[in-house]
Amino acid sequence: MSLDKLRRKVDRIDDQIVMLLNQRAQACRCIGSVKLKKGHDIYAPHREKEVLDRLAAKNKGPITEEALRAIYREIMSFSISLEKKISIAYLGPAATYTHQAAQKKFGSSVEYTSCASISEIFSEVEKSRADYGVVPVENSTEGAVNHTLDMFMDSNLKIYGEVYLPIHHHLLSIGNPISSITKVYSINQVLAQCRTWIETHLRGADLVETASTSEAAQIVANNSNREGIACIASQMAAQLYSLKILASSIENQPDNMTRFLVISRTPAKSTADDKTSLLMEIKDRSGALHDILVPFKKAKINLTMIESRPSKKKAWSYYFFVDFEGHHQEPRIQKTLRSLERHCALLKVLGSYPKAQP
Repeated sequence: MSLDKLRRKVDRIDDQIVMLLNQRAQACRCIGSVKLKKGHDIYAPHREKEVLDRLAAKNKGPITEEALRAIYREIMSFSISLEKKISIAYLGPAATYTHQAAQKKFGSSVEYTSCASISEIFSEVEKSRADYGVVPVENSTEGAVNHTLDMFMDSNLKIYGEVYLPIHHHLLSIGNPISSITKVYSINQVLAQCRTWIETHLRGADLVETASTSEAAQIVANNSNREGIACIASQMAAQLYSLKILASSIENQPDNMTRFLVISRTPAKSTADDKTSLLMEIKDRSGALHDILVPFKKAKINLTMIESRPSKKKAWSYYFFVDFEGHHQEPRIQKTLRSLERHCALLKVLGSYPKAQP
C-alpha cells in the first residue's frame, strides 16, 4: 500500500476515534448527572481500576500497556471534568514531584491547587476547598515521609488511592559549570536521595533545605546573583523555570521511586485488588509489638509496610502505621482486626483503596 493510501487509512480511523470519543463523553456526562443526584463521588477509583484493568487485558498490541493506560488517563480526566469540576490539592509550587504524581493520577483536565505544606493539603480537603489531596508517604530509598504519617494521627480524612512515581533528580542552574557550584538548594529528602553523587562531585558545597524542589528551582531562577548556586529538582522544573540541566539522574538508586496517597473525605469502594492502611497505638507492655503481628501471620495477610512514630503523648510512646493487602471489610480481615483490638489502645482504619502497581 502506498504512503498516501496508508495516511488516508489513518485519517479514516482518526475520524472514527473522534466520533467514539464524543459518544463516550456524552455517556460520561449522563453518568455524572446520575452520580450528582444520588450524592455519589464523581471520582471513583474502584471504577477507574476496573476500566483500566479490563482494557489492559483486551490489549493485543502494538500499543504497550503503559501507553494505553496513559491515553485513557487523559480520556478519564476529561470525562471527570464533564461530570463535575474537581480540585486536587498538592504540595507545590508547580512542577514538584507531588504535582507530577497528581497529574499521573488525575490527568490534565481537572483543577489543581498548589499548597505550601502537607498540613495545608489536609486542611484544604478537610474544609472542602479541594475534593482530593495528593501527599507523599514513602520513598524507596529514604523510607517514610514522617510529616504525612503524623497528619493521620488527628485527621479524619481517608486514604482513597495511591500512585507510584519513578523519581529522577537533576542538578539545575542557569548554566554555571559544576566546578563553580558552591551552594545547592533542594528539599531535605531529595538531598538525602542524592547524597552519594553530591559527596563525589560537590564535596564542600553548602546544602540548603527548601520546602520543595520547585521552590529550590525558583530560588535559583530568581536570584540576582546566581553564580555558584544550583538546585536539585525535576526535568519539569528545569523546563518551567528555564534552567539548564548540569547533571542528569543523580539519585543514589537508579530505581528510585516515591509512593503517594490520595486523601479524601469519603472512603473508597472495594475492588478485587485492594490495600488497607491502619494506625495503631499498642499497649505499653512486654511483647506488645509481637502480639499485633501474630494475627496477620495467622490470617496469612501480607504486610507491605510498618512504620513507627512517636505518639507525642508521653516519652517512648508510639503509634504504628501498617499497610497490608486486602480490604478491611473482608471477613478474614474483620476477624484479624477484632483480634488486634485486644492488644491496642487505639485501632484506626485509615482507608482501604485500590492497589497501584509500582
